[in-house]
Amino acid sequence: MGQKSLQSIAAAALAVLPFVNGQQPGSSTPEVHPQLPTWKCTTSGGCVQQQTSVVLDWNYRWIHTVNGSTSCTANGGVDKTLCPDEATCAQNCVIEGVDYTSAGITTSGSSLTLKQYVKGSNGQMNSVSPRAYLLGPDGNYEMLKLLGQELSFDVDLSTLPCGENGALYLSEMDKTGGRNEYNTGGANYGSGYCDAQCPVQTWMNGTLNTNGQGYCCNEMDILEANSRANAFTPHPCANGSCDKSGCGFNPYARGYTSYYGPGMTVDTSRPFTVVTQFVTNDGTTSGSLSQITRYYVQDGKKIPSAVSGGDTITASGCSSASSWGGLAGMGQALGRGMVLTFSIWNDASGYMNWLDSGSNGPCSSTEGNPSDILAKYPDTHVVFSNIRWGDIGSTVQTSGGNPGSGSSTTSASTKPAPTSTSTRATTTTKPSQPAQTHWGQCGGNGWQGPTQCQSPYTCKKQNDWYSQCL
Repeated sequence: MGQKSLQSIAAAALAVLPFVNGQQPGSSTPEVHPQLPTWKCTTSGGCVQQQTSVVLDWNYRWIHTVNGSTSCTANGGVDKTLCPDEATCAQNCVIEGVDYTSAGITTSGSSLTLKQYVKGSNGQMNSVSPRAYLLGPDGNYEMLKLLGQELSFDVDLSTLPCGENGALYLSEMDKTGGRNEYNTGGANYGSGYCDAQCPVQTWMNGTLNTNGQGYCCNEMDILEANSRANAFTPHPCANGSCDKSGCGFNPYARGYTSYYGPGMTVDTSRPFTVVTQFVTNDGTTSGSLSQITRYYVQDGKKIPSAVSGGDTITASGCSSASSWGGLAGMGQALGRGMVLTFSIWNDASGYMNWLDSGSNGPCSSTEGNPSDILAKYPDTHVVFSNIRWGDIGSTVQTSGGNPGSGSSTTSASTKPAPTSTSTRATTTTKPSQPAQTHWGQCGGNGWQGPTQCQSPYTCKKQNDWYSQCL
């Protein structure tokens, strides 16, 4: 995410929750994922609904002893008596499910709402700052392969003031969340996070991180925004390091100070649609990423781009990222598949100035103080909805012009495809479910994934909420 995101999210989580990491699923709190249907689209066949859900990050959960309630974490890491190594920790400790509403996450139909603050049992407002991932029906992360494709979604940022960041982005995480014999929850419990800021976490891809190593991976920030400023930024990685600053596009920073904001060309006082296209040099899904193009839709109409010729990030414009493979390197990660990530956070150290203050936005250098945000905007939240990905030109209906061209034509009239059925042969189907892999979940109350295991494993019940392939 942004230059200050790692420190800020960690600080927000530590302020109200134990910094937790664990392995085997417990039974005190069932893990029931909020359903969030999404759509995969083609130009020939329309959009097909996917049975997806969201899962809260592993680090926001309670880890405790198997036969008690003693925390297995201490001082921002694991209790080394209970967890001297991965195998012993797995024997001694379990990870619990979460109450998603208390964690600031709710879904309704195709909409996902993330809240910065949630009222606790004592009546006080707590900063929960959730981070969640898109989960497939098999208990693994849904891997979006977007090279030569596009991603679209609706967003409501109207309650996000200066200093807040409602983010939707991609990280090249492991599909299983690093699931292994000691961490059987894996992606189903939100493990395996990485990004281009190379966060140092107690667990790295599902394994106890005894060396204090940073976990780097390719990151594509589709949208980092509040109601006053926004940016989209590729962060490629290579050889264990990443382009942490990235070569992003921020309309305000480009000099278009009246383009994005309440009542402006992109009117952030109301919901709008964000479309991001990953264009290759040969127009295929296997070519080299040559540009990233952004356009917006509001009131059924395509909004003219801020920049003449389109709001784009080009390969030549990302020459500063050449040490990490440049835009082509980012494209390779998009081709392999990346995990869709959602978050909301504020910045206690830098007040989000890198996003919305100075040359980057209209906010003052102190407006983003989290204590001021809590006092003035306790209901600040972001809503993402109608998430679709697929062939360029397939995720948003158009008339009077083809958005797949990435042009800034003002005569195009566009309309997001409906969230249920579509006149463009949109269908709703239930994807076939493959057999679950070793250590994966195969049953339990509320489980909607596969119930058969790959040979030679069988599905064995651990508790009412969790069965796994052993």
